[in-house]
Amino acid sequence: MAIGPRLEMRQGQSLVMTPQLQQAIKLLQLSNLELTAYVEQELERNPLLERQDGDGGPDDGRDAFDVAETGGDAVRLDLESDTSIAPALEAMDVMPEGNDRGADAAGEAMGEGLGPNSDSYITGRGGDARFEDGESSLEQTLSENQSLRSHVEDQWRLMPASPAERLIGQALIDCLDEAGYLAEPLPEIAERLGAPEAAVEAVLLKLQQIDPTGLFARSLKECLALQLRERDRLDPAMQCLLDHLEMLARRDIPGLLKLCGVDQEDLTDMIKEVRALNPKPGLMFGGEPVQTLIPDVFVRRGPDGAWLVELNNDTLPRVLVNSRYYASVARGGGAKDKGAEAKERDKAAKTYLSECLNSANWLVKSLDQRAQTILKVASEIVRQQEAFLRLGINHLKPLNLKAVAEVIEMHESTVSRVTSNKTMATPRGIFEMKYFFTASISATDGGESFSAEAIRHRIKDLIDAESADDVLSDDKIVEILAGKGVDIARRTVAKYREAMNIASSVERRRLKKAGLLPVG
Repeated sequence: MAIGPRLEMRQGQSLVMTPQLQQAIKLLQLSNLELTAYVEQELERNPLLERQDGDGGPDDGRDAFDVAETGGDAVRLDLESDTSIAPALEAMDVMPEGNDRGADAAGEAMGEGLGPNSDSYITGRGGDARFEDGESSLEQTLSENQSLRSHVEDQWRLMPASPAERLIGQALIDCLDEAGYLAEPLPEIAERLGAPEAAVEAVLLKLQQIDPTGLFARSLKECLALQLRERDRLDPAMQCLLDHLEMLARRDIPGLLKLCGVDQEDLTDMIKEVRALNPKPGLMFGGEPVQTLIPDVFVRRGPDGAWLVELNNDTLPRVLVNSRYYASVARGGGAKDKGAEAKERDKAAKTYLSECLNSANWLVKSLDQRAQTILKVASEIVRQQEAFLRLGINHLKPLNLKAVAEVIEMHESTVSRVTSNKTMATPRGIFEMKYFFTASISATDGGESFSAEAIRHRIKDLIDAESADDVLSDDKIVEILAGKGVDIARRTVAKYREAMNIASSVERRRLKKAGLLPVG
């Protein structure tokens, strides 16, 4: 058989990802706020797109515009009569692309933490108030967040110091991290400044007097020691406890009793004092602005008891396609005796505007399709999880992407994109749409299965209600859940318990008897 080049014709199917399709997929997985930012970029880039402000539509004198109403209509779900949802648009069936210092560890191990954590303990401080111009208000002052750096510098200016100490102090301030700790070792700072280490340490001692106490610490132990010294509670027993924080994290109560030389009651009081301290005092000050969680979908009860599902129109951008401007340019051409160069420019301009028109029209279509698809998916989630909305977490049903996709006749990848980065405001709070998709736990009688999230909540409720004399083992929890129709393995209970940072039954019994854990 001769080997050589030859031509062959083959027929096949392939999916081509056009730029327009890529854009539509991208829009589908953006949140409302991200979508607004994207549309703003398109408004700057495309001269045929204009923003629609207010509630005015094409009837307000702009009849030559095509309007993209991205809000969509609300969906009413009357679950008792099992009303079907509005028909879906065609889905795009494309598969998706594929220095902490120990405070948190010790705090989590103790159940409540050694103090406020980095996520919840953020207190805004008012900025400088100036009323000379008559325009500043108390509300504006209270809404300002003073940064840690400016707070420290304001106090450092009021403290007596020599010019050399001022320079050293500013260098130390520059080394503060957001938690209020000194981020660079003292010898390295001294070497960098060309100053004696003793002089740098002397300035550090002054800076450690700045309110709140605990700033400029070099370790968690020093941070807590500074606060305890201010309260005149840094006795040898307390110092020993601070020297063995890792044992506190392991809940090694017998070992701490032996090392600290105190009885059970005194150790309990000492641990409570440590818990009352702030391991990260720097987080009391303003850092990055905290962003308010704005829901993409609202779910509420209607007057007749049916569930109403609607998009948050306040955060959805609305755009107009200026077809009049395009038509005027397309009709233009000027005199026939134009030169070749001018005609070439006109041709290039028309080509550019034609591309802009296609892009604008596709954006309008994609925005509308996105709104309808989100509304459709959200409505099906509400229909599936109606018991949760009425009765609470214990009635959250197991749900997966496939179950929703089959009902609304879309691809799983489309449902996955819709539920990414989207939040839903319900009467029970604001949840990510992904929250409603949970694994399934079988029922003992072969009946309806249970949601893994609901089972975790039941386990936590059982443990919270136990007494010091009747602490539930994992086997006992399995037995109790089995009596309620839940078929779950012991190792699964242990996995869920550990994921919720709940200690074993042996450790809980010891801590509850010591008064270190609340008793139900």
